[in-house]
Amino acid sequence: MRGIAEKLFGALKLVIPILAAGALLAIAVPAPAAAQKQALSVLEREIASESDDLRLFYAARNFRPLWLEEKGQANPAVGVLLDRLDTAQFDGLDRKTARKLRTKDLRRDLKRAAKGDAEDIAAAEIEASRLFAQYVRATRNLPVPDMIWETKALGPAVPTPAYALQAASSADSLEDYVARMGWMHPLYAPLRDAMDTRDYSAQQRRVIWENLARIRALPAHSDGRYVLVDAAGSTLWMYENGEAVDSMRVVVGKPEMPTPMMAGFIRHAIVNPYWNIPPDLVQQNIATNVVDLGVGYLKDRGYEVLSDYGEKPARLDPRKINWHAVAAGAQTVRVRQKPGGSNFMGKVKFEFPNAQGIYLHDTPDRQLLKADQRQLSSGCVRVEDADRLGRWLLGKALPRPGKRAEQRIELPEIVPVYITYITAMPTSDGIAFRSDIYGLDAGAQLAMAD
Repeated sequence: MRGIAEKLFGALKLVIPILAAGALLAIAVPAPAAAQKQALSVLEREIASESDDLRLFYAARNFRPLWLEEKGQANPAVGVLLDRLDTAQFDGLDRKTARKLRTKDLRRDLKRAAKGDAEDIAAAEIEASRLFAQYVRATRNLPVPDMIWETKALGPAVPTPAYALQAASSADSLEDYVARMGWMHPLYAPLRDAMDTRDYSAQQRRVIWENLARIRALPAHSDGRYVLVDAAGSTLWMYENGEAVDSMRVVVGKPEMPTPMMAGFIRHAIVNPYWNIPPDLVQQNIATNVVDLGVGYLKDRGYEVLSDYGEKPARLDPRKINWHAVAAGAQTVRVRQKPGGSNFMGKVKFEFPNAQGIYLHDTPDRQLLKADQRQLSSGCVRVEDADRLGRWLLGKALPRPGKRAEQRIELPEIVPVYITYITAMPTSDGIAFRSDIYGLDAGAQLAMAD
């Protein structure tokens, strides 16, 4: 238990930024040149009356400005920030929050700062940081669609103002960081920017709006390793530090048995797995086929009938089961498929705890992966290349399946997995709209703040 807890804590550190004051203050920042000292002393004096977060951030960088240059020239990032703030309605902020982000005071301060007065430079610098931190926190705190969370720690984290500013100051380019909204998922800014054009119809904009909300539930640019599954596009990506490093096709749930939006931690792989058939499929498929074809149907496909869902169930004689009652839903039995051969799980499954019985797993039915529309499963996610995914998750090759069933391989570090539904995907040619096969966009409404 202790080892699992330690791994869980390690993974949580990937999804919840924890900013220690000591870590901030330990950041090495070059000492200011003599010509800058007067301006810096003014910023230090003016920041003294601000919040603890702002004081902490600027103290860590020896009170050097982030947004303005020595003589009051604004970094190009300021222009991008102003545009973001002026169009905050496209993020779905409520009116009260949007009013707090108005740029009138910042524009006035920037105009004065351009004349080179140290106090005006300090005022513009502080106002830019205050608005930026408020905007980051507001966008990270927006509602997200209903998802099944293994733990709330996997949900969007609202950073402290100091953390938001420190992350921006650590970027290679402040302008690029603000432009791509580095505190959000990489797909967010392109979709959000599409709302600020006339390139799309009213219905398309409603779909974009709906997808923005879904993407807000995903990790930010800077978060570590995780798996992202898009049920609408039937695609799986492997992300590392905000970049998709690999992808593959997947088969997901059919419209009548959709794969839910959910998030959890992949903890282990099961090589040579059993397939424990969900009770509804036992009733609808297995029992019906036994009634029609006889109990030989079970043996031909490697099915076993068990007494219960415990760890050590007894095997039952299928000839003594009332399969008509099972098909009618009046009796329940556990059925599983033995490993190997045509086992529905293939040679491996990757497990993350959830009550819905959803896994990522191999599949013997390779033909389904060639289809353009791959919403064909009973809810689980069948992956195109389980070996490749396994190497990425484990850092080494999966062992070959042997005779032993259910060989459990622990991940060296648990990895988050997010399953979402993206019907408006940013591409180099604009937004690609996909079939809404689950019907989740049908009620999409565009409700932007004034």
